[in-house]
Amino acid sequence: MKGLELSRKYYTEHGLPALQKACPELLDRLAIGLVGDGSECLGFDDELSHDHDFEPGFCLWLTRTDYEKHGFALERLYARLPKVFEGFSRQPLSPVGGNRHGVLVIEDFYQKYLGAPTAPTSLEHWLYLPSASLAVVSGGEVFHDGLGVFSETRNVLLAGYPEDVRLKKLAAHAVMLSQTGLYNYPRCVRRGELGAAQLCVHEFVKHAISTVYLLNNRYEPFYKWAYRGMRDLPILSSSEQPLVALSTMGNSPEEAKAKTESMEEICALFVENFVSLALSDADGTDIERHARALQDGIRDPNLRNLHIMAGI
Repeated sequence: MKGLELSRKYYTEHGLPALQKACPELLDRLAIGLVGDGSECLGFDDELSHDHDFEPGFCLWLTRTDYEKHGFALERLYARLPKVFEGFSRQPLSPVGGNRHGVLVIEDFYQKYLGAPTAPTSLEHWLYLPSASLAVVSGGEVFHDGLGVFSETRNVLLAGYPEDVRLKKLAAHAVMLSQTGLYNYPRCVRRGELGAAQLCVHEFVKHAISTVYLLNNRYEPFYKWAYRGMRDLPILSSSEQPLVALSTMGNSPEEAKAKTESMEEICALFVENFVSLALSDADGTDIERHARALQDGIRDPNLRNLHIMAGI
């Protein structure tokens, strides 16, 4: 059973009845669901995920004011829920915090991942937030939100990056694709610096993955789930296999030639999508030229005038 399904079922069969019996008036003030760290919140969990941090559980979010009034009673109620469900055991609650499930303060939850108790209010804040943190807080599922405060912030995040921020990030990654793959990789190979050449490839792959997520206006998750998440994207999910091949091929003369051609093809695909999505109006196939066009398309003057590499 997948973790999100387990959580929803545990809440429906045990959590909701307990709340309806003990404190039905609080349902209008609670947000309940499963959002946060863990592959189960992204839907990527499998049997291997069961060996750590996997349990029947859910989150109950309250405003800080409501937590001060009702937090202790809700924590006791949550602690009394069945310790074993569908063959999985609940983990002991930590007395010093840090739990993924149970009773949580809305403002503290968002502060942990966003550096603020609500969604970003400036383009600069959006620009410098780690995409993995945004993927965490926009993943999972909210089963119930009586007050709507938790979902108000979440809905802003679910809409994706503001367009100016997306353009800034795309521009920076486009520059790095050109520098690492099209320029530095072949030079390192010619010098016989094969270790440096492979570092160029790894950097190219990282920036290519980020570009795919940005073209889809989705947040790139923690690196070990980046490939897995790409498979569900509508735009350029097919680039996974060429990128995997780049990372796993050697650097013999024949392989280096194939890798260079592959990186050129990947950049051409990105340019094609920049143009088809009306993100760039530059001519030609030079991805660095399109990076400048992406930058020029930013409407906010302060963001546009930041160095092009500020998007990384």
